[in-house]
Amino acid sequence: MWKRIAASGLSFLCLAFIVLAVAVSWARHQFFAAGPLEQAIFFHVERGAGVRTVAENLAARGAVSSTLVFVLGAQYAGQADAVRFGHYEIPAGASMQEILDIVTSGGPPVFRYTATFVLRTHGTGEMRLRERVPGTGDILELATFAYEEGVPQIYRDLTGGDAGVVYRVLVPEGLTSWQIVEGLKRAGFLTGEVPDLPPEGSLAPDTYQVVRGQARQALLDRMRTAQEAIIASVWAARADDVPLDTATEALILASIIEKEASVPEERGQVASVFENRLNRGMRLQTDPTVIYGVTNGRGVLGRGIRQSELRDDDNPWNTYVINGLPPTPITNPGRAALEAAVNPDETDYIFFVADGTGGHAFAETLDEHNRNVARWRRIEAAREAESSE
Repeated sequence: MWKRIAASGLSFLCLAFIVLAVAVSWARHQFFAAGPLEQAIFFHVERGAGVRTVAENLAARGAVSSTLVFVLGAQYAGQADAVRFGHYEIPAGASMQEILDIVTSGGPPVFRYTATFVLRTHGTGEMRLRERVPGTGDILELATFAYEEGVPQIYRDLTGGDAGVVYRVLVPEGLTSWQIVEGLKRAGFLTGEVPDLPPEGSLAPDTYQVVRGQARQALLDRMRTAQEAIIASVWAARADDVPLDTATEALILASIIEKEASVPEERGQVASVFENRLNRGMRLQTDPTVIYGVTNGRGVLGRGIRQSELRDDDNPWNTYVINGLPPTPITNPGRAALEAAVNPDETDYIFFVADGTGGHAFAETLDEHNRNVARWRRIEAAREAESSE
């Protein structure tokens, strides 16, 4: 009898092992096989969510076929505690293993809807509402508007629900502190007053991700901290022979380069012109500094510079009459302009003028510069003649 019992027990164990092996094989196949998701989706992992919660949410979205298999697979892979908070895109047909890699990667967040507020030179701004099409990478323009002109219904619907809109503020290079602050005042998703205008040049141009209701002053503080770090880094990497004594002087020169270099690739050449002038004791003679002294950085001049303004020795920023650099920056320069200021191209240029293509014609001598100026004036005259026809 004991032999029969032992044989039965052994048979049961063998059967159990077979069943377990089949179950493991099936679970492994389920974990690595293509998933049931027919279309790509955006998926949000909430802060503090565990692997089981994530698995249940994935199953509810139709991304995984078994919560248990996903959890066991994560535990077997040693990734059960590696799930990261964030926004992710799950492609169609993604396996559980691929989804697990995505939600544990901690990669850049992927949002379906983005609301980007772009600051403008007149102290204004416009909102751009966009949708990222899952699975394609295509971007759809849903709406573009200024708050003071009215908010479209699609924006109200998305931001009033649970669509998960991410907010961003885009600060272009070359805006003054006044223009930035005035623009932020028009951003209806931000809150709070700005008691003091930040010093000119102290704000780093960039795209900043923010949350709805964030204080404007908090965002400005982030910009100042970022600019301080950039200036310190760039100044530490300056060329040995740069004719600048302090990081502040580099910031001032970078702000001028930012306004003059309409073509990004010309920043190094423009920087070389100004630094060659500084080395030779020549005046910088640059129009943007004069304009800054006239407007005090508030808005746009909106007309040509008058001869009286070029001769005005009461304007501290008038580089046609003062020697060296003006007393302060004239805008908030970006990293590229700062890098050009401390590592300019090596040239003998001391002049430049517009060339009609959006860039400049550079010259080493006054004769060459005069020819470039004459060419530019002919281009201007031809354009005026065409516009008057």
